[in-house]
Amino acid sequence: MLVGKIMRRFVDLFHLSIWVFGLPLAGFGDELGERLKLFGKPLHSTVHVPRSALETLRVELGRVLYHDNRLSRDDSISCNSCHDTQAFGVDGKRFSVGFDNHLTGRNSPTSFNAFMHIAQFWDGREPTVEEQAKGPILAAGEMAMPSSDEVVKKLDGIPGYRDLFQAAFPKSEPPITYDNVGTAIGAYERLFVTPGRFDRLLAGDESALTAQEKRGLEKFVTFACTTCHVGPLVGGTMYQKLGLVKPWPNQKDQGRFDLTGKEEDRMFFKVPSLRNVAETGPWFHDGSAETLEEAIRMMGRHQLGLELEEGDIADLKAFLGSLTGELDESVAAAPKTFPGVTAEPATPDFE
Repeated sequence: MLVGKIMRRFVDLFHLSIWVFGLPLAGFGDELGERLKLFGKPLHSTVHVPRSALETLRVELGRVLYHDNRLSRDDSISCNSCHDTQAFGVDGKRFSVGFDNHLTGRNSPTSFNAFMHIAQFWDGREPTVEEQAKGPILAAGEMAMPSSDEVVKKLDGIPGYRDLFQAAFPKSEPPITYDNVGTAIGAYERLFVTPGRFDRLLAGDESALTAQEKRGLEKFVTFACTTCHVGPLVGGTMYQKLGLVKPWPNQKDQGRFDLTGKEEDRMFFKVPSLRNVAETGPWFHDGSAETLEEAIRMMGRHQLGLELEEGDIADLKAFLGSLTGELDESVAAAPKTFPGVTAEPATPDFE
C-alpha cells in the first residue's frame, strides 16, 4: 500500500512538473517526438519484400503445414487452431483445447509479430519461431504426435508432400525432415507483421491517433509502463517478474523458474508485445483477465503498485487500441488446397 502511494505521488509530481514548466499533456507539442523514441521505427509489412523462388516455396509450404490439421495425432488440430491468422493469431480462449480435450497450461500467445521477440513461449524456452513451431506438434496435451519420426512418416505418406518438400529443400536428403517442417512454418510466420495507425504516428503523422489515444500514450509513458513495454513491438524484448510490486494471484505457475530451476527466475515471464493487445484476450499467461480494463487494472496494481483511476484506465485502453494493426490478407489466407486432398500439381498455385 505504501509503495502504491509513493508511486501515485511520483506520478502526480511528474504531471505537476509538466504543468509548471509549460509542457502540454494533451497536445504533446515538442514532447511527442521524445515519447516516440521509446518505440523506435514503425513496422512495415514484409509481403512485398523481394524473395527468391526458393524462399517463396518454403513460405508456401509453411502456409500448408501451418493450416494442416494432419500434423496432429487425430487430424483435428493445426497451428492455426490456436493461432488463427484470421483472428489476430489467437483462439480467444483462456486455455486452448489440445488432443483428447486436454486444456493447455498457459494461454496461447499471438503468433503475430512473434518472430521479432527476444524468444518464444511465455518462458522463452525456444529462441526462434522455427524452433517454437516444432514444440506443440509433439506436446502430449497439444497436437500430441508421438515423435518427430512419426511426423515425418505421416507427411511422407500423404501424396504430394514429398514433392513440396523436395521443391522447397532441394539439397535435403531426405527432403522431409522435422527440422525442415520447423523451417518452413517459420518462413511463413516471418510474414506475420501487423502495421497500423500507431506506425503512422511513429512515421510522423500526428493525426493518426485521437486526443484520447494520445493522452493514453502520455500516461503509458509517465506511469512507467515503458520500463518493460518498449521498442517497435511495445514489448517482447525482455523478461520481467510478474507481481513486481504486489504478488501475482496465481502462484502455481512460476514462469521461467519452472524451466531453469534458478531462484532469480521465479515468476519471471517474457514481457508480451502489446501489438494487437485489444484483440487478443483473455490476457496474461494464465488468461486471468477477461476484459482489457481488468488487465490494465491488474498491471497497475501488481507491477506498478498503483490503483489506477477509471479515467486513466479509459485513456490507457484507448491508446492500446491504437496498437491494433492488420495482417495482409494474402498472408492470412489458408492454402486453396492441401496435399492428398484434391488433385494438384507437384507445385500448386497459391495465388
